[in-house]
Amino acid sequence: MRIDVLVIGGGGREHALCWKLKQSPRIGKLYCAPGNGGTRAVAEQVPIGVMEFERLALFAEEKHVGLTIVGPDDPLAGGIVDHFKARGLRVWGPSKAAARIEASKAFAKELMREAGVPTAAFEVFTDHDKALAYVRAQGAPIVVKASGLALGKGVYVCQTLAEAEAALKEIMLDHLFKDAGNEVVVEEYLDGQEVSLHALSDGSSHLLFPPSQDHKPVGEGDTGPNTGGMGTIAPLPQVSEGMLQELDASVVTPTLEAMKKRGVPFAGLLYPGIKLSSKGPRVLEFNARFGDPETQVYMRLLKTDLLDLLDACVDGELGTQTIEWHPGFAANIVLASGGYPGAYEKGFPITGIEEAEQVEGAVVFHAGTALKDGALVTNGGRVLGVSAVGDTLAHALDRAYRAAELVHFEGKYYRRDIGVEALERR
Repeated sequence: MRIDVLVIGGGGREHALCWKLKQSPRIGKLYCAPGNGGTRAVAEQVPIGVMEFERLALFAEEKHVGLTIVGPDDPLAGGIVDHFKARGLRVWGPSKAAARIEASKAFAKELMREAGVPTAAFEVFTDHDKALAYVRAQGAPIVVKASGLALGKGVYVCQTLAEAEAALKEIMLDHLFKDAGNEVVVEEYLDGQEVSLHALSDGSSHLLFPPSQDHKPVGEGDTGPNTGGMGTIAPLPQVSEGMLQELDASVVTPTLEAMKKRGVPFAGLLYPGIKLSSKGPRVLEFNARFGDPETQVYMRLLKTDLLDLLDACVDGELGTQTIEWHPGFAANIVLASGGYPGAYEKGFPITGIEEAEQVEGAVVFHAGTALKDGALVTNGGRVLGVSAVGDTLAHALDRAYRAAELVHFEGKYYRRDIGVEALERR
């Protein structure tokens, strides 16, 4: 039976989800609210903001939407799932209580301590002077994080004491991230590569995705401030099946069990970011939804019908499902506006997307784009995600970079070293 679906969000993640959902033989009408300049090619645009819960619920009721899929963190943290469920609407994503695992880094760290999940040593502060005294006592390198949601930009990896002091000032005194910085987590610095895990959960059962790797700092060589992600690869050749099962047993399973024990079962997508440090794997933080660049590679590799998986999650029947993946690798290169993650200009014309998608294996996902007088223009910090698949990681990266070079807009910036470290470690 066909089902009408509403996807909430307007980034690259939501474009990739819509792109994959459109391929389901069970999909009826597909809506995206608010969408972007690219989602209109696969879904009907709905001009409602992600935090307008009442308007979104009314739309879902009026259009007889059979399933709503929530993409971004803010509406999840705000309780959109609870709002929809209270009205008897089927919705995919964690409850407000469960989404705290992302909305409060302090909550997540305490949960990990309770569940025995390996993570960096940490302390939580609401007082700037006490946090400053702790940082000075610990020395550098050290990591300072705004506890709340900050669009992936509230994490400071500080190599010097001066950087750590400046980070505390920006977060707690200058209120750069507003209320998200009322509480900070200060934790030990960890070396090693970062790995993204994604686990679908219905609150009881879960299914693990292949490991992926996001590149968060804006600059090549992992330099500069953190972003929402500058590019992703999957699967990771250096993470064996055995290591993946160990991470499942030491991180994902105990976390989901701890949530259930607290009376807040996690149903949706749990995404722990993990450091493969010299001390062993350590969880950096949790996300309560699909990662944005990660989704753009996972949807290229996913063979199973996404609608079937998310339906099973909502119905508590994920244990009856299996996930199949296409062989090979996928890569995603983020094309950003000049100045991102700081100030940047919008409204520049975008050209070359059709040419880019003529590269074998390439698909371009829109993030910060919009239509202005019928022309596609930039409308965000991360503008496009240029994805490609290939038999090998090198093959996928080569195709993605060739396609990325064909897209043009003023100020276009992208990292040219996505996946390089993984290639070198093979």
